[in-house]
Amino acid sequence: MANPTDRQTLSAAAPAAAEGAAVDLEAAFCDSHVAEVLDALDRDLVGLKPVKTRIREIAALLLVEKLRRQVGLEAGPPALHMCFTGNPGTGKTTVALRMAEILHRLGYVRKGHLVAVTRDDLVGQYIGHTAPKTREALKKAMGGVLFIDEAYYLYRPENERDYGQEAIEILLQVMESQRDDLVVILAGYKDRMDRFFESNPGMSSRIAHHIDFPDYSAEELYAIAELMLERMQYRLAEPARAALREYIELRRARPHFANARSIRNALDRARLRQASRLFERRTGRLTKDDLAAICAEDIRASRVFRSSEEEGAP
Repeated sequence: MANPTDRQTLSAAAPAAAEGAAVDLEAAFCDSHVAEVLDALDRDLVGLKPVKTRIREIAALLLVEKLRRQVGLEAGPPALHMCFTGNPGTGKTTVALRMAEILHRLGYVRKGHLVAVTRDDLVGQYIGHTAPKTREALKKAMGGVLFIDEAYYLYRPENERDYGQEAIEILLQVMESQRDDLVVILAGYKDRMDRFFESNPGMSSRIAHHIDFPDYSAEELYAIAELMLERMQYRLAEPARAALREYIELRRARPHFANARSIRNALDRARLRQASRLFERRTGRLTKDDLAAICAEDIRASRVFRSSEEEGAP
């Protein structure tokens, strides 16, 4: 990994740059090793083309801004706080992890780690409890990225005795005063985040990048399933392929569908059924192929298929 120059060093070096100085963009890009992170993002996540494009654009902005400082061009530090919106299971946390790596490799944060929190990690239940909790989470995240999932739950105007507003005020202060050492990413459903920003204009004004994560298509979900199985060293038997495609179509139409998260849960249950099936057999020797294969029955035992049959019954 490259040893990126921090912001303070870059700013100090900028005034000494000679008039007409030039920088090698390709060399700077290679030295930053950001390409490795972007390639990993492509490998880790199926689809999400608009998200990946936006992340590349942000990476390009940060790299160019770094080079501008090296030749004496100063536009002030770029705003880095972000908002990721979308339904559950669309890759927001994974992208946040990669974003933290990019920020670190380009020298915008010292450590590049990610601390993921929810309201419960920030807001206390009695007077004097919220500030210490919020400051502790901020302390852990300093030098990296604080990822606040379902951030709109911090604000509960219907409850006059709620302490979420105290957490928001502390966050706002630190997001401004420590923006050279901390990046905050808020995440949640788009409509709820929109209402949150309407009610908290101070927070809205500090968010520079809004990225919306679309739901996966059925074909993308199937590709995600195959990728997950490959990483776990399982494979789908031929009839199981059709069963999984049918499962995905049925599950997408049911309540509480969570994209890739729902697919991962379905595969975990299929593995459980496969293990039970093999255990009940207990005759003869099991081959490597036996242990790796997910069969159609392991998929079709899901209650999703039973519910579908019940709905179609006269």
